Amino acid sequence: MNIIRKEKLTSMPDPYLPATEFLAAIDDDWRRHITAIGPCLHQPHAARDPYESLVRAIAYQQLHAKAGDAIVGRLLALFPSDEFPRPEQILAMSFDQMRSCGFSASKIATIHGIAQATLDGVVPDYATALAMDDEALIERLITLRGVGRWTVEMLLIYSLERPDILPADDFGVREGYRRLKGLEVQPSRKQMIEIGLAWSPYRTVASWYLWRVTNK
Repeated sequence: MNIIRKEKLTSMPDPYLPATEFLAAIDDDWRRHITAIGPCLHQPHAARDPYESLVRAIAYQQLHAKAGDAIVGRLLALFPSDEFPRPEQILAMSFDQMRSCGFSASKIATIHGIAQATLDGVVPDYATALAMDDEALIERLITLRGVGRWTVEMLLIYSLERPDILPADDFGVREGYRRLKGLEVQPSRKQMIEIGLAWSPYRTVASWYLWRVTNK
């Protein structure tokens, strides 16, 4: 790494500087991309309750961010005195109320399932989730209807602030890597996992940069 690029990287703020320097040292493609994007501006939602994180993740599934924002905004507007509706409140909502927010029938069923599982203790509180291993939490939560590995990975990245999560099923991650390397086709999930081993223990930051390849 030359002096100019080194200076650019060392000017980046903590806590992501070690991760950024590690990734930039992997090869020229990573170095050029990180230099072009600049500091990692990953913004987790620290200490957000797993129940809330899961409901929000379901709201955004397969939607543009703006559409997800609108749906969540309409849901929150129904509970102006609360920061986020509790499981009991979600379960008390009618199907038509949920539909009026923009949720599909499938998402309504999934969100109701998350709410009930929270009351049943299947969805842990923040302190319990924080103490759990990544895979243990994933295996526990993917038993819920409509909750896949990606959904739990978003919880791990944004709420629990885990530093080494690679959502290998994520289109943006796989497409980002394809473009980063000039490949004709995206790597498979299995290939993505194997490739990503070289980015550990900073796979969360690597994912953040790969998401930004597709936005350049």
